[in-house]
Amino acid sequence: MNASAADQGRLLEIAKLDERLAQLEHKAKSLPEHSEITTLDARAKVVGNLVVAAETECGDIGREVARAEIDVEQVRARASRDESRLNSGQGTPKELEALQHEVVTLSRRQAELEEVELEILERLEQSQKYLAESQREAKELSDTKLGLEATRDAALAEIAKESSVAREMRGILASQIDPEFLALYTKISESVKGIGAAELHQRRCQGCRLEINATDIGRFREASPDEVLRCEECRRILIRTSTSGI
Repeated sequence: MNASAADQGRLLEIAKLDERLAQLEHKAKSLPEHSEITTLDARAKVVGNLVVAAETECGDIGREVARAEIDVEQVRARASRDESRLNSGQGTPKELEALQHEVVTLSRRQAELEEVELEILERLEQSQKYLAESQREAKELSDTKLGLEATRDAALAEIAKESSVAREMRGILASQIDPEFLALYTKISESVKGIGAAELHQRRCQGCRLEINATDIGRFREASPDEVLRCEECRRILIRTSTSGI
């Protein structure tokens, strides 16, 4: 196949643009922020569950506190009534003795209930402390993620901008090349799963990076400028330049 030296030069520029576009695509997928955000999301999910669990525990303990307060208040109110009756001196000696005994019993019961209430309050304080710590971590994770997303989005915007310019330049060059020659390049690119053309630089194919043997170099030297050369190793189109070494 033959193609003008101008078309071969344009194809080499297209190959370079395609290589750059592939690099930009890889860069977009490999931004460190992607994995960092994924890690943050995983931790945020765990912390979110911890927050829900802590909120539930605080609610449960809060209800325990309310019940304990009611129990203490009931005993305190009954003891107050008994003390009032006892202080009034109304009733038979036997009744007053019974009241005295009940006041002592209620006092002991009140102390026990207040101790239980205190223990529940201490549990509530610890649970609230853990909830606050979990909420603080959740907020820090959210803020960090927002920062990473902003950095990622800015990087992706720059990549998209450069990619857009490269595609536009590629389109202009492609419109100026013989369609049959461009189709061959496309077919080879699909075959090698990469760039279908490479520069012949210092007798070495820049596609597979292998040095061209002496026989092929001799043949390339005798080839006309319009002849399309192919690397015998990777089958890419070889584009001759002033640094080809032939």
